[in-house]
Amino acid sequence: MKSGMYDVAIVGGGPAGSTAAALLARAGRHVIVFERERFPRFHIGESLLPFSMKAFTRLGLHEKFRCAGFIKKFGGEFFSACSSEGTKFYFKDAYRSQTDHSYQVTRADFDKLLLDHAAESGAEVHEGTSAKSVEFANEHVDLALTDGKSIRARYIIDASGRNSVLGMKFNIKKTYEHLKKLSIFAHYDGVWRPEGIDATLTVLIRGIDRWFWIIPLTPERTSIGVVLDSETFRSSKQTPEDFLEQALIEQPVIMQRMREARRVSDVHVAADFSYRSTKLYGDRWLLAGDAAGFIDPIFSSGVFLAVFSGELAADALHEVINQPRKAGRLFPRYEKQVNRAMDVYLRFVNAWYTKEFIEIFSSPRPVLNLPPAVNAVLGGNIGNEFAIKWRMWVFYFLVWLQRHYPIVPRRTLVPEKKESPAVDTIGAVP
Repeated sequence: MKSGMYDVAIVGGGPAGSTAAALLARAGRHVIVFERERFPRFHIGESLLPFSMKAFTRLGLHEKFRCAGFIKKFGGEFFSACSSEGTKFYFKDAYRSQTDHSYQVTRADFDKLLLDHAAESGAEVHEGTSAKSVEFANEHVDLALTDGKSIRARYIIDASGRNSVLGMKFNIKKTYEHLKKLSIFAHYDGVWRPEGIDATLTVLIRGIDRWFWIIPLTPERTSIGVVLDSETFRSSKQTPEDFLEQALIEQPVIMQRMREARRVSDVHVAADFSYRSTKLYGDRWLLAGDAAGFIDPIFSSGVFLAVFSGELAADALHEVINQPRKAGRLFPRYEKQVNRAMDVYLRFVNAWYTKEFIEIFSSPRPVLNLPPAVNAVLGGNIGNEFAIKWRMWVFYFLVWLQRHYPIVPRRTLVPEKKESPAVDTIGAVP
């Protein structure tokens, strides 16, 4: 580590921290990043949204994504568990779409690429090191590090994830009790895919008390998992391996694709507890990425919100470093923008966990341009435009109306019991 004062210290080298570090370093700022782990490391959250594409262009990442072999993702498909007919949406059809694709990524490779890119952009990156404590003074921030050293910076971005350093210091984390979910998932080879761009789609299957994802990662590898209430899994008293296998076997839509599938990874369990920090800034600090909040994995908003907040944090600090008085205006604006984005997804998530959401979504009608507006929000357009806002209000009203006065067919969300002699079990890691 160099001596002297850093402009910005960033704790956490995930997508939020790496994005902020690269942008600040490219702007000529003296930036240091501390990442607790050593990359690459396994991580979930493999599906990216098209509204991150502008940030990736600004960062100069598309050629690196191409060289890494990341699959272009052109949209998604939603199923209800009681039906073999899905509802597809393509990003190109979204309201005022600006791109037709995003990416499906293996997060270990994606996160390492971003962190390496931050270093190549001029940020000083230290892996295997994190902040043990943070102390604030009038003109600077002091960080005591886990390797016994310490550094001083003008400002700090805490992008250290759900157990954020500053979140714990200030006790500002608020958990959404109704969204205490967990994911059980693994990677598989040999999963069937359709032809053309439909092979790139994220597939979501909504069951009565759980939902499933199918995400293509490479031409051969696929991520498959289930999300459900934590208590449901605990009360089953099954191992993660047995629970996941049984849950997949019960879903005909999934098993049709897994006739020749073979599990090639361990089965992982991740707590997806949704939460938000009640304050996202202070005199010399900003929270970004999962340190700011996490709103359920359903609509792949995690990486989007991380990149979104990392970019906003970098832009705010770039101005504040030169003109500290601007912090009084720019920091609250940063908090407002990030909270507004999380509010959009929280409302979307709350609707998703009602049966009526999939009933309305699975019966799209070209009325008032509603499907393109919902498509836009699915792609990461957080609805600042009134044209999207009012259409989403109408969509939520239809979901509410469906609960009381059915306007489209009801769905049980319970899969039909059928004989499936071709599949009894799913191949495990050899």
